[in-house]
Amino acid sequence: MKTNAVRALDRLAIRYELREYDVDPEDLTAETVARKVDLPLEQVFKTLVARGDRSGVVLAVVPGNCELDLKAAARATGDRHIEIVALKQVQPLTGYVRGGVTALACKKNYPVVLDDTAILFSKIAVSAGVRGMQILIHPDDYVRATQATLAPIAGPL
Repeated sequence: MKTNAVRALDRLAIRYELREYDVDPEDLTAETVARKVDLPLEQVFKTLVARGDRSGVVLAVVPGNCELDLKAAARATGDRHIEIVALKQVQPLTGYVRGGVTALACKKNYPVVLDDTAILFSKIAVSAGVRGMQILIHPDDYVRATQATLAPIAGPL
């Protein structure tokens, strides 16, 4: 299936692999996704929607085994304060539902901050813009496709 995220990668001639999996709408955790796509949890990245007091909406992409460090994210974006947006705001802001949020082909071109641990891997998994599909992509290609900034923004769960 070609999602907007996949089409965006195709337009940029970026190589990727798709992994589809069965979705349980009651369990959209990164742990479940990692198990279903057969990757370590730290290699499956989740995209969180946040809002900074200066930068506005920001997409923070962190490993599945971590949570967003709000102070580190604020430093990375030049904000004094940053917070996760309410779930009811996610789809209107991004065009994506929970479990399918991606920085690729988002509704608007928001700043993207990718946790710097991504560079430890030859490929990372990110949502393809729908539940049940992950894109496996080289971190450098993800940065190129999203114009992401690399920064240490993740902390332990």
